[in-house]
Amino acid sequence: MIAPDVFVHESAYVDEPVEIGAGTKIWHFSHVLPNTRIGERCILGQNVMAGPDVVIGNGCKIQNNVALYRGIELEDDVFCGPSCVFTNVLTPRAHIERKSEFAKTHVGRGATIGANATVICGNRLGAWCMIAAGAVVTSDVAEYALVAGVPARRIGWVSRAGERLGEDLICPRTGERYVEKDGKLERADDDR
Repeated sequence: MIAPDVFVHESAYVDEPVEIGAGTKIWHFSHVLPNTRIGERCILGQNVMAGPDVVIGNGCKIQNNVALYRGIELEDDVFCGPSCVFTNVLTPRAHIERKSEFAKTHVGRGATIGANATVICGNRLGAWCMIAAGAVVTSDVAEYALVAGVPARRIGWVSRAGERLGEDLICPRTGERYVEKDGKLERADDDR
């Protein structure tokens, strides 16, 4: 099921069955494997591989040279920077088949993963978090956390707009207020 206004570049391959939402664009040399669901208004850049059995929410942007393996789930509005890496098994060996060991990796709404960052499989990236370019994520990342380094450690907080928050926890772009409780951040006016 592919919406009528989906753009697929002539050099890209889209296997069946897949679901691709309205307004999505799939660019040069990309490959969408079976049983992959891609939401509306997504952009898959050059040389992206997605699937099989991958879920990509609405409004996601996956930059060039990213592979999304079985078990990866991106919620809405996730940004995957160029050449970021998602692993699929913890202890790979070329001579041992381990496809049955692929671990799920869940990426929360609005998360940003920087260029050349690596996300070790089985970890959960919280909504609105930001992973610095080149970071290596070896454990779960909290909502709104800004992480950097090898291994990635929290170095601050970011707002939904992606702005680094100061000590006042007010977004300099939008004025949204945040509060920190028990080592977690949430919007002060969040009604969930």
